[in-house]
Amino acid sequence: MAAAPWPTGDNKTDTIIQNVHFNLTTLEHWNYTLYEGNWTLSNNSWCFLVDQPYTPPLLLNNGTFVNSTWCYLATEPSGDRAHTGIGFAVGFGLCLVFIFINLARHGKLYLPAEKRFYAIGRRWQWYWAIFVCAAALIGLFTGIDVDRYRVVELPLVLNVFFWFLMNMGSLALVWESVRHWGSWMERQFIDPNPFVLHQTDKRGTFEFWLPLFFYLWWWLDFFVVIPRNWGAVELQRSPEQLLAKAKPAATDVRFKIAPFLLFISWLTILVSLWHSVRHYEARNRGLLNRMIGFIRYVPFRFMLMIPLALVVVAYQALAAWDFDLSPLKKDTNLVAMYVGGYVPALLLVIILCVSGFLRPNEDKELIRQRRARGAQLDEELGITKKPAWWRRLKGEVSTGDTMRDQLFRNVREVGGGRRVQEMAEQRVVNTEDAPATTNNAFEMSSIRRSPSVASNSAPPPYTPSGRLGTQRRNDRTVQAAASILFPNASNPPQADNRGRTPESQTQNAQRPDNYGRSSSTGSNVSITAPPQKIRSMLDV
Repeated sequence: MAAAPWPTGDNKTDTIIQNVHFNLTTLEHWNYTLYEGNWTLSNNSWCFLVDQPYTPPLLLNNGTFVNSTWCYLATEPSGDRAHTGIGFAVGFGLCLVFIFINLARHGKLYLPAEKRFYAIGRRWQWYWAIFVCAAALIGLFTGIDVDRYRVVELPLVLNVFFWFLMNMGSLALVWESVRHWGSWMERQFIDPNPFVLHQTDKRGTFEFWLPLFFYLWWWLDFFVVIPRNWGAVELQRSPEQLLAKAKPAATDVRFKIAPFLLFISWLTILVSLWHSVRHYEARNRGLLNRMIGFIRYVPFRFMLMIPLALVVVAYQALAAWDFDLSPLKKDTNLVAMYVGGYVPALLLVIILCVSGFLRPNEDKELIRQRRARGAQLDEELGITKKPAWWRRLKGEVSTGDTMRDQLFRNVREVGGGRRVQEMAEQRVVNTEDAPATTNNAFEMSSIRRSPSVASNSAPPPYTPSGRLGTQRRNDRTVQAAASILFPNASNPPQADNRGRTPESQTQNAQRPDNYGRSSSTGSNVSITAPPQKIRSMLDV
């Protein structure tokens, strides 16, 4: 604003401002200047409002105003920029609620985590959507005070600062959506056969470096735009100041380079989408068929999100060249500012939320695909599985009990409790009635007699020595097998209680010392023994 002459007062040392008398000598001593355009009084260090009802009633000799009002306060009514910003802030706030719902829905795991596909990979698109909504809300709510400040100050800087961050978040949102879609296609591709694709081939190496390439240009855009002196943007307090300082600062080289950096990031998104379609979808022959297949394989949400991301980049480039359409100007074109600056970001978030509600959880979808493949294989092999009600009818439904509890339940179902008790009582009675000489004490139920044994004959005495009985049975089995294989051989003599015959005892006494089991190659027994005569193959 241009400086105005001091209004004439009662004398040379008096001036009247809004019907209040001030000492002109004191005002000039402290280098105060009156600006009638916005009715402010400033000396480049302090600034006060002097119009009604903010006119200070008294000026002290030390240059202090009594009951003064600071210039950099929200004292004006809200304008069109604030009202439109509140409407967009409500839209971003509602989207933020649905983003959290989708994050809980798609971020939940129903399968064990895999090292090749981290769970955070599917959540990054929702994290960036939260970032976009948060940056938009902060920028829009601080933009309310842009109209309410009579002198341009910090609210305008905060408004455009978070607007640039919102643009960067919008590009990152689209990138993570496209990148994760490719990862999801790869996961479905290798789920039937984990070894069909290797992570160390050209495809895997390309997918490793592509995100780094994207975020390289993304961070370059951040460092070109954000770290700067934003104070020059505030210098819009007069038309002369706006043209001399604010406009050159808002259209400098760094603001013009930033859109090209974002454009490279946008091209990287297209390359990632092409790479995923090429490796994880069916290949077509011919240029026209490939273009048709590319459009058919790409999800519909990407057909909307990628052009909207390009609109974000295009409007940022337009604002860097045309200051009248830039949000960095206080009295800018609001239609261009909100349609080109905030509508694309809001639509990106809305499309992401709607697609999130339409798509199932990836783990659940993978489980469904596995069941479908299993049913197909069973059909090819001719295997028919029983329905779920069949197991419930047979009582095969798992109850969560231990094996011991299941055994006890099965025994109770067949009446085993009463039966076991009756058998135990009968065994006690038989033991007490039987003579002591029979030694017929069994731990389990009685053994039935063979039909060839007479019913009145007493059973053989029971020997508690299990090892000796087992050795005797083994010896008898060996003898029976030997009699069948060698029918001409004489029956060997009976063994004693320790399983040794008298001849074997005599031979053991006459054997040499080295006849025992040894690791040597001695074979004196096989040399002294007569050779075996084999008459037929039955003797072998």
